[in-house]
Amino acid sequence: MTHYTSTEQKDTRSGFGAALLQLGRSNPDVVALCADLTGSLKMDAFAKEFPERFYQAGIAEANMIGVAAGLAIGGKIPFTGTFANFSTARVYDQIRQSIAYSNTNVKICASHAGITLGEDGATHQTMEDLGLMKMLPNLTVINPCDYNQTFAATLAIAEYKGPVYLRFGRPKVPNFMPADQVFEIGKAIMLSPGSDVTIIATGHMVWMAIQAGIILQEKGISAEIINIHTIKPLDTQAVLTSVKKTGCVVTAEEHLMNGGLGDSIAQLLALQLPAPMEMVAVDDKFGESATPEELMVKYGLDIPHIVEAALKAISRK
Repeated sequence: MTHYTSTEQKDTRSGFGAALLQLGRSNPDVVALCADLTGSLKMDAFAKEFPERFYQAGIAEANMIGVAAGLAIGGKIPFTGTFANFSTARVYDQIRQSIAYSNTNVKICASHAGITLGEDGATHQTMEDLGLMKMLPNLTVINPCDYNQTFAATLAIAEYKGPVYLRFGRPKVPNFMPADQVFEIGKAIMLSPGSDVTIIATGHMVWMAIQAGIILQEKGISAEIINIHTIKPLDTQAVLTSVKKTGCVVTAEEHLMNGGLGDSIAQLLALQLPAPMEMVAVDDKFGESATPEELMVKYGLDIPHIVEAALKAISRK
């Protein structure tokens, strides 16, 4: 079991903001648009340094998406920013028509994703965004796990030609991925090799998967832990290679069971490599108002549930 340590807690949205500022300094074609949440998205440093390349759309998210598409057609690389719920469900038609169908080079950057938005409650939380976005042809979907990976992902999508949905969050979480690690879109990262069960996690659940692996090791179980930061295109080879070795799999995500990472893994395995599988995800429920920590426990998105799912998957082999 590979041991990862974390000496600091940082919010992933700050990784996005820092990288956006760096992009502003290095690439004059990068522009940013925000729907009245500049501080929340950590876009304020970019807006201050590059006021002529920053567009405040106000609470008009659909219009922001249309303007971003136009800027992309004009040769710019637009990064849009608002909460994940307003980045997806509120503007789904505009994303479908003006970005995905038109294959425009827009980067849809979404903060406050998942249930860890916390106290703002179900109207602002979104646990269906990955499903909405991955269903759209041409759209790449990315969900990094910590500050360093969000920073690297933001730089990577600026170089990538095509529409991208980048999802990150509000709370401070352990920052454990190497700061110098190159971010490869569509390429899973093996965090710890194992032989008894594959645990595939994304976003905030990656750190919990690592901690679950340590507990399982203490029980004599060898868990292979994989960080899938790119939901689409999925690294199918990494998944199949691991599950062939271990014979069973657990997926862990801060998202609904329907439409998320586990949904994609289940489809892949059903078609190519049937194997016992358990999903740690939210089962067909909206969120509610509480602290992120309370919600993650109540909705089963925590370390004990990953351990329990792994033991159940192993028992079904």
